[in-house]
Amino acid sequence: RIPKLNALIKRLHDENIYVIGRISVFEDSRLALARPDLALTSSSTGKIWQDNKGLMWIDPSSREAWDYNIAVAKEILARGFDEANFDYIRFASDGKMNDIRYPIWDEKNLKVSVIRDFFTYLHDRIPEGKISADLFGLVTVNTDGLGIGQHLEYALPNFDAVAPMVYPSHYFTGFIGLKNPADFPYEVIKYSMDRAIQRATKLSITASTTPMAKLRPWIQDFNLGATYDAAKVKAEIQAWNDAASNTPEFNG
Repeated sequence: RIPKLNALIKRLHDENIYVIGRISVFEDSRLALARPDLALTSSSTGKIWQDNKGLMWIDPSSREAWDYNIAVAKEILARGFDEANFDYIRFASDGKMNDIRYPIWDEKNLKVSVIRDFFTYLHDRIPEGKISADLFGLVTVNTDGLGIGQHLEYALPNFDAVAPMVYPSHYFTGFIGLKNPADFPYEVIKYSMDRAIQRATKLSITASTTPMAKLRPWIQDFNLGATYDAAKVKAEIQAWNDAASNTPEFNG
């Protein structure tokens, strides 16, 4: 898709642009087709399982998949990317979940343990070069793994930056008493990032010798749940600025 990648990176750097390479980890139709033995399969059809969007997933317990994604990250960092960003670092969540058959995961080891071990594995094998993680927005306030294996405290010590996707449209009706959270971008993001900072601060104090990741939230700029105009986007930015104002060590 990018025929002259090195030239593009140089052009961006010449413009003083920080270049992040995003890697879709366990949601990876290309890898699933190339290595169906690593892919989630349908117990009813025996074919590769697909989510509601028709996308294919890799078993998050696969060490081969871990090593593959680490190899991709090392290559893009060697090419000159400033950061490797890991997305879809979780179990599948959208589709016929009861139809999934995992080729590797024993379904006994907790999902949060699988993803925690993956975070640590990444950290230990990419000691040089910046890496970041995209997480569901609700990891800022939930500690139950959200059914996908993501836990904020397991991510923070293992990445240079953690990016919760705090899109207000993705919060449930009634969140902090809001009938439609998408209509209240400031309140949703301020509350979420306040909680994230509190948890990061507590973890930093507990593990004083381990550096914590910067928090760098994704914010919404698309029309879902509400029309997102300039005012709503500015409210999101203000919410993060206000949340981070007293804790610059976590402000990415």
